[in-house]
Amino acid sequence: MTGKKNRNIFNVLFLIIVFVATMYSVFYNEDLSSIISYIRNADSRYFFIGVIFVLIFIECESVVIYYMLKGLGENVLFSHCCLYSFAGFFFSLITPSATGGQPAQLYFMKKDGLPLTVSTMVLVIVTITYKLVLVAAGMLVFIFRPQGIMQYLSPATGWCVLGMALNIICIVVMFIFVFHPAFAGNTASFIINIAGRIKIIKNKQKYMDKLVLAMDKYKDSASYFASHKFVIWNVFCITAFQRIILFAVTYIVCISFNTADAGLFTITGLQAMISVAVDMLPLPGGMGITENLFKEIFTPLCGKNLVLPVMIVSRGISYYTQLLISAVMSAVAYFKIVYRKGIQ
Repeated sequence: MTGKKNRNIFNVLFLIIVFVATMYSVFYNEDLSSIISYIRNADSRYFFIGVIFVLIFIECESVVIYYMLKGLGENVLFSHCCLYSFAGFFFSLITPSATGGQPAQLYFMKKDGLPLTVSTMVLVIVTITYKLVLVAAGMLVFIFRPQGIMQYLSPATGWCVLGMALNIICIVVMFIFVFHPAFAGNTASFIINIAGRIKIIKNKQKYMDKLVLAMDKYKDSASYFASHKFVIWNVFCITAFQRIILFAVTYIVCISFNTADAGLFTITGLQAMISVAVDMLPLPGGMGITENLFKEIFTPLCGKNLVLPVMIVSRGISYYTQLLISAVMSAVAYFKIVYRKGIQ
């Protein structure tokens, strides 16, 4: 319990430090009154469209989770899948490399009575497709090299290559765990044996027995997805739309500032490549590096005076508004799934 508490304290302190450093790097030597004036003069109606895009982005994951759980025969409410998604995004946004998202979702899904092995399988596939879309976007850009994107991308090329490499490694490892249940079972068994030897767990056999039962369910889930490849394809398509709708927030914001001359494809593509670059970096929400890459890439598009106001609004909607909404809905999830069930 102490270890978990210390980890939470570290995550909060790390988030605060990165946030302060990001704010300093963004606003240092900048004219705040001028920035505020530019934002006030923008067409704020488009800001609300951006918020709607963020909500659609979150709910797309809810659709994916509901779709897969129903396919596996689980009795789950769509409204609860929405809450799992909000909780997942909230903890992903505040933890390095989004490591806190899935554990939080598993916590709520377990409290909701869903089998841990099934929930884990579903969330791993969600993560695989989520990252696969990014890798696909990066590969398309580097293979076809559209001039509209490549002429602005040079400040982030190295970061994009690094991001793609890290995502590919992560995808391969997760694919092995999903579609090779024996490997997953052997790995879990190895961990239990080690934990038993160093006295982290007392009754090793009890955990081994639980593992045997869990692996039966895990194998059933793996077999289902292996034999229903159209399910994975459908999930991929929904996830591709989900990712594009969030990247398009930047285009919507550019319209509001009248700086969208480069067009939907170029602006959305550049925002996608920023996400490729920062997705696997150990920073909460890619904070810091995202802002700096945005300024470097979008200055030729938006102009020196407008790039910072555009970045502030775009990032404010796609990250900070998403964080705020997800935080509120995570509290709702705790009340509906954990607290209310605890007092029933």
